[in-house]
Formats: sequence, structure tokens, C-alpha cells
Amino acid sequence: MAGDFIYSEDVLPARPSASRGFERGLKRLIIIAAVILGAECIWLFVVSPCMPLSTVEVNAFPGFEREAVLEMAGIGEDTSWLTVNVAAAEKALSTYYLVESARVIKRFPDRLRIYLEPRQAVALALAETPGGILPVYFDREGVIFKTGGGDGVPQNLPVISGLVFEQPVPGARLPAAFGSLLEALEKIGASSPELLGAVSEIRINRKPFDGFDLILYPLHNPVKVRLENNLNEDTLRYVMLMLDVFKSKNSMPGEIDFRSGLASYTVKEAPSGN
Repeated sequence: MAGDFIYSEDVLPARPSASRGFERGLKRLIIIAAVILGAECIWLFVVSPCMPLSTVEVNAFPGFEREAVLEMAGIGEDTSWLTVNVAAAEKALSTYYLVESARVIKRFPDRLRIYLEPRQAVALALAETPGGILPVYFDREGVIFKTGGGDGVPQNLPVISGLVFEQPVPGARLPAAFGSLLEALEKIGASSPELLGAVSEIRINRKPFDGFDLILYPLHNPVKVRLENNLNEDTLRYVMLMLDVFKSKNSMPGEIDFRSGLASYTVKEAPSGN
């Protein structure tokens, strides 16, 4: 009969207390790890950027030392990563006449790097001042960044004459009309410094109405070479080659004129030495 059958449920074994203890311990570890990670994130992303910079790298150069760089960039002992204004710092540093370009880079969360590109002289001029003749050095942009002699003066630079200086002070700039000449000198000096070193003087010869042309004076030849304002390495190399040919033939013109695109000259016999 139905009443003779007894249905019994399967009895599940109780979960061991050791397993429950392991789960509780794991949860505690996860909570502790989350708290530590959260604290580190708060320190890294909230606290550190507001604290004074731990590292400031500056590639200073003679005439613009580290302390002066930081002062001009507006960076002090209490400056933090968060308060550094990169655009303002670069603009301030670029206004200094010794600096051609400036880059300020922030490294999260508390580091800073300042890269400065100093101006490089491509030519010099001799200015007449009440105190006498003053060497004036300018870069490819026509900025006067050094006057007088002293340490750090570049050697074997071409002398540009025919310029008139009202106030040859550092920071002054030559007229934009001379920009192409200065850029050409910079390129020739970088690629063929020995070629540029063969020229002792480049004279600015102003035209009656507008513009100017050039008169080159080679270092070891008493010859004037007239050019349009289009000096480049190929032209200068051709000039020097012609001078070598004249010298080998024991004849030397008093002047060579390249302004028409073709060389014109009058040859005179060089002294024989007898």
C-alpha cells in the first residue's frame, strides 16, 4: 500500500567551516587591496600633481644659467605639475635674446624638462660706436645676440660690411631684407664650412632705388666678386673654382661680375715676381 512507502530526502553534507573561513579571508584581502589601490590612485592623480616638482631638468648654457632659466619660466620651489603653464613658460623663455627656441615638457605626475636652443652666429659685423669698433654677432634670423669679444666667440665667421647700426645692442634685429642672405650663410656654413671660410668679407652694396647686391672679397685673392642677392653654395663654389683657374694661368682679374648670370671680367697679368 501507499502507506508502506517512506520517502526520504537526501541529506547534503554541511559546508566545512574551513571553506567559509577561506572565503572571508579572501574577501578581506580584496577589500584591503582595493583600499591600497584607491589610496595609491588618490596619491598619484590627486596629491602628487599638487605637490612641488620632484625633478626639474634644464639644459642651460653659458650666459643663461639654470637659476635664470627657472626664474624667467616662472618656476619656483613651490611650483607643482598642476600649476606649470607650459605655453606661458615657453613664450617667456623665447623672448630672451640668447634663446632661439624653447620647449617645456611636463612629465606626470611631478617632473619637468626644459629644452633651450641657443642662437648660433652665422656672421659678424663691425659697428662704429663712441667707444670704438665693436664686433656684433647675429644669427640666421638677424638677431644680434652678442657684442664684443670674450669667450664663446665663434671663429672663422664671414664679416658683413655695409650695415649701419643705430644701436648695436643684444636683442636688436636686422631688417627682414637680409634674411635670405643670413639663411644662405647658415646653410653654407653647415654643409661646407671650409668654403665659407675662404671668404673674408661680404659687403652689402645698396642699389640706388631698392634692394641690394653683394660684393665678395676672397680670403687669399685681391679680387672683388659681384653677385646678386642670391648667394648659395653652388655659386660660391663656382666662384672659387674660377679663381683657382685664373691663379693657375698666372692671371687675375680685378673684378668678376656675376650679376647678369654670366661671369664678366677683365684679366690683367699677375706680377711675375722677377
